[in-house]
Amino acid sequence: MYAISLGDEGAELRPLEVWHVEEFLAHLDRGREFIGQFIPFGAQATDVDSARATLQRYADLRAADSASYHGIWLDGKLVGGVLTLNFDAERGNCEVGCWLEPAATGRGLITRAMRILIDWAVEDRGIHRVEWHAASGNQPSINVARRLGMTRDGVLRQNHPHQGVRHDTEVWSVLAPEWRAARARTGQNDH
Repeated sequence: MYAISLGDEGAELRPLEVWHVEEFLAHLDRGREFIGQFIPFGAQATDVDSARATLQRYADLRAADSASYHGIWLDGKLVGGVLTLNFDAERGNCEVGCWLEPAATGRGLITRAMRILIDWAVEDRGIHRVEWHAASGNQPSINVARRLGMTRDGVLRQNHPHQGVRHDTEVWSVLAPEWRAARARTGQNDH
């Protein structure tokens, strides 16, 4: 389908589909503890059948135009991904998120993949407001929001119970005019 280069180190953004189930499960198993520190992503995908169900759920949501998964491959190996949630083209709003296994951190893969995803949402789909939700303790996620030029809208105090702890959730966003202006300033208008 598509494979978009994320730089010179052999990283690509591609669709993450149901037929990737075994690769998806192996990836989750490599990063499960790290990925699950602040979010329950992949917690229900513990064998091939449950991993397939997770991917099928997002395939169905994509077909309904309300969410999507996009995998990040590094040297041919699935290492993470970016996603849309609560995608509402009619109202012009969506949420984006990410996950990454520990061996792939610190390379800027999420920031680069997210720029492609936000460009698509804003330019191709007419999304006006893109949100990013992150646990206050998840500094790498908050750093990505900052690198993307997002503004912190506020904090939902202790709204997210995860692994026996009630986490605060920071809500960050970027509006389409802000996104376009920032892309123009940095010369990254490559859409």
